[in-house]
Amino acid sequence: MKLVRFGEKGQERPGVKIGEKIVDLSGFVGDYDENFFEKTGIAKLKQIVSDHLDTLPEVTTCIRLGCPVARPSKIVCTGLNYKDHAIEMVQDLPAEPVIFLKSTSAITGPFDEIVIPRGSKKTDWEVELAIVIEKKCSYVSESAALESIAGFMIHNDVSEREFQLERNGTWGKGKGCDTFAPLGPYLVTPDEIADLDKLQLWLKLNGTLMQRSSTASMIFKIPYIISYISQFMTLLPGDIISTGSPSGVGKGQNPPFYLKPGDIVELGIDGLGESRQKVVSCSEQPL
Repeated sequence: MKLVRFGEKGQERPGVKIGEKIVDLSGFVGDYDENFFEKTGIAKLKQIVSDHLDTLPEVTTCIRLGCPVARPSKIVCTGLNYKDHAIEMVQDLPAEPVIFLKSTSAITGPFDEIVIPRGSKKTDWEVELAIVIEKKCSYVSESAALESIAGFMIHNDVSEREFQLERNGTWGKGKGCDTFAPLGPYLVTPDEIADLDKLQLWLKLNGTLMQRSSTASMIFKIPYIISYISQFMTLLPGDIISTGSPSGVGKGQNPPFYLKPGDIVELGIDGLGESRQKVVSCSEQPL
């Protein structure tokens, strides 16, 4: 299944994409949040769709899509998880996963604008595969890790490199700015993914291909990442794990260049759809 949340910001309702249409599930489900996933919501949702397929209301008006997951407790990111990206960032290959937290206030919809924050000179792009956790897990084994997954979605891990790398402290300064986590358009359940290790991912800037790679190039694979992170923190239903970006980011260009107002970022992953964001200045946003 492809789970979506549609509606204006703060008023999103749950739905499912079936073929080319979206149907409204708000008559059966409150939201796709921690409570939904914790109570085996996806299995119940499949049954609801099966039982009521002919009567579920179709969403026919032009709609905004929000992040497919509501109010996750945390976003845990894996840094430098592609060899070519570590090289372009002039970093040693990690001996074990680099992890950091990204603010949940950065979450935005897959077609919403990216707002360049005040004082930013180096706002950058990163296409990544994101995992959504279904079952609470702590110290989960690598062999059991895949059983904890609700699904997958696209994440543009937008990053301000000066804030991240030149302002002292942790990476969070450059990762958690408002609008720096466009997610979606869909949460795609694992049964729709043929091979997690062979997903193609790409990103274009103003129509020019900047990133193209495959999850086959990950240094640390998905089961290991989940198991590893769960050694340091409990993963709750609805939590998001982002699995790292391949090469081709702005900082890795020669010479480096970064996002500017008016730019269009488009990105996609096999089976997970595509997203698109326009870049605007913070001065263009209402106070």
